Amino acid sequence: MTNPATVLVTGGSGFLGSRAILQLLAAGHTVRTTVRSARREDDVRAMLKQGGAEPGASLSFHVADLESDAGWPDAVAGCSYVLHVASPFPEGIPKREEELIVPAREGALRVLRAARAAGVKRVVLTSSFAAIGYGRKPQKEPFDETSWTDVTGSDVRPYVKSKTLAERAAWDFIAKEGGNLELSVVNPVGVFGPVLGPDYSTSILVVQRLMDGAIPGCPRIYFGVVDVRDVADLHLRAMTDPAAKGERFLAVAGDFMSMRDIARVLKGRMGASAKRVPTLQLPDWVVRLASLRDPAVKQIIPELGKMKNATNEKAKRLLGWAPRTNEEAIVATAESMVRLGLLKGSSKKAA
Repeated sequence: MTNPATVLVTGGSGFLGSRAILQLLAAGHTVRTTVRSARREDDVRAMLKQGGAEPGASLSFHVADLESDAGWPDAVAGCSYVLHVASPFPEGIPKREEELIVPAREGALRVLRAARAAGVKRVVLTSSFAAIGYGRKPQKEPFDETSWTDVTGSDVRPYVKSKTLAERAAWDFIAKEGGNLELSVVNPVGVFGPVLGPDYSTSILVVQRLMDGAIPGCPRIYFGVVDVRDVADLHLRAMTDPAAKGERFLAVAGDFMSMRDIARVLKGRMGASAKRVPTLQLPDWVVRLASLRDPAVKQIIPELGKMKNATNEKAKRLLGWAPRTNEEAIVATAESMVRLGLLKGSSKKAA
């Protein structure tokens, strides 16, 4: 059992941020979290209640934005650890890549500077598989933590570039200006698992669109899958374990899956609620045509037909991490969306 500490979670209203808060509270920590607007406090508390927690005074809120210095010194003052989870992740492609890159990179540096000034022991940065497995030639062996995305690759989209440049900037800061501040990094693949409300990650849209029958079939794209509860657990392990100092950890449950594989899991496990799920394989030309009018589809075009894989061996070996299976994460996603009435034709049930 880790000694209780005061921990800051950036972006507490997000899918992963809210789950990290739940696990920190369950472990006995005092938690602070940042939101961009004080109006979000009620939303966050509602999500935590959905997750079975009513933290009261164990949780406090600070208004801070990744694009401004205001609020960060107060947010980190007296904290032993920081989980820097907040980062922009849009559905579509922004008009200018700087709209993503600047807040991701400068936001990470802003948090690190504030943490260093406040005497924080360690920051755990949420990066992404996006910083590991893109802009490179196809490879048969799984990607691991020694791999880095080549941001000069012609198929590297703005989100991928933003996560890579932000993580690179964080490691450079620690090497050159970090002082006694320690850094660990978690690199999740597609984050699935139970949602606590309508504020969830872009990855979840895959399940939502399949369950709603919002797409006629399955593009030839492949996903790494990991449950949000396991990503949060890996953050907590990386926060306190001495072995995590100066290391990055891939958060991936098992082998990558095609969208058609995910559709088949939903079809096989979700009964009547999966009646709209398509299992037809869409030809690439159909997907390219759809991308002309749908920004979310446009974002996946560079990944059509690319099979990738990644290994979780390091997180298991060094930190004792034991994630749920791909299927458990996917089914938990769909079950929670049914329960909360977040699918087409469903009525929202009371918590």
